[in-house]
Amino acid sequence: MIATWPELKALALSLCLPGVTEARPWGHEVLKSHGKMWCWWSPYEDAAVFKAGFDEREMLMQADPDRFFLHPHYARSALVLVRAGRIDPNWARHRLIADWRAMAPKRLLKEWDAGQHGA
Repeated sequence: MIATWPELKALALSLCLPGVTEARPWGHEVLKSHGKMWCWWSPYEDAAVFKAGFDEREMLMQADPDRFFLHPHYARSALVLVRAGRIDPNWARHRLIADWRAMAPKRLLKEWDAGQHGA
């Protein structure tokens, strides 16, 4: 299980996805994908922040409230928090790739997919 920002950041960077950069908005280290917030640790809780639609967020929090939760700061955003030490690396890997794909320009995604199948 992932328990810290350095562990989550290392996992995210190990995916070697194009367009991922490091940034420090509001003084907190984050990873951006194509200029948008992609992977970060909450400055309000000891937890990672992941993108999740509002319906999915509710489902995750109901299914496993010890793992998934919400801080009031994120209530209006399509995000869910995952408690430190409760972040499954396989779940995080799949979520990060899906989020990256959703943010990637179509041209880049097409090129990346072609490269993955040719590798």
